[in-house]
Amino acid sequence: MSDFLASVERRAFKQGVYAVHDEEAALDIVQDSMLRLAEKYAARPPEELPLLFQRILQNAIRDHFRRQKVRSTWTTLLSNLGMGGDDDDVDPLETMDVASEPSVPTSPADQLEQGQVMGAIEEAVQALPERQREAFMLRYWEELDVSETAKVMGCSEGSVKTHCSRATHALAKILRAKGITL
Repeated sequence: MSDFLASVERRAFKQGVYAVHDEEAALDIVQDSMLRLAEKYAARPPEELPLLFQRILQNAIRDHFRRQKVRSTWTTLLSNLGMGGDDDDVDPLETMDVASEPSVPTSPADQLEQGQVMGAIEEAVQALPERQREAFMLRYWEELDVSETAKVMGCSEGSVKTHCSRATHALAKILRAKGITL
């Protein structure tokens, strides 16, 4: 179990950050998902763990948005009564740091270029609609096949294919507009 969790933690964190746009919330979501998997499914065969974990992670992300919606409703109601605070610490212009990979270019110019390209790709992925981003990340980041992705997302295989197709076309269009061709 610990080997499996160690192998998926970075990808799961990135997936969480793409989904919720908040590193701290993403870390909490991933940790909670890992705990749920370990508590409830530790006895399962190792080949079942990837799909179970992805399902738990996606449900945790949805739960995060549900809780956020309820909180924002109450915050709005309280602020209308004059009881709200000005505790907005969120800066919408903040960008994610690009994690360094083992294949980092050696020259500073190449490192800068790679960082800019990775930043543009991450920005483009974040701009995708939620279901397209979810399908894209599961298929191409987690490398799940269509049927596994459909099970995790709780939809048909055709829907997965449609979401992935739309996501790749949208990403290609966004990146081409920025002069990036891969």
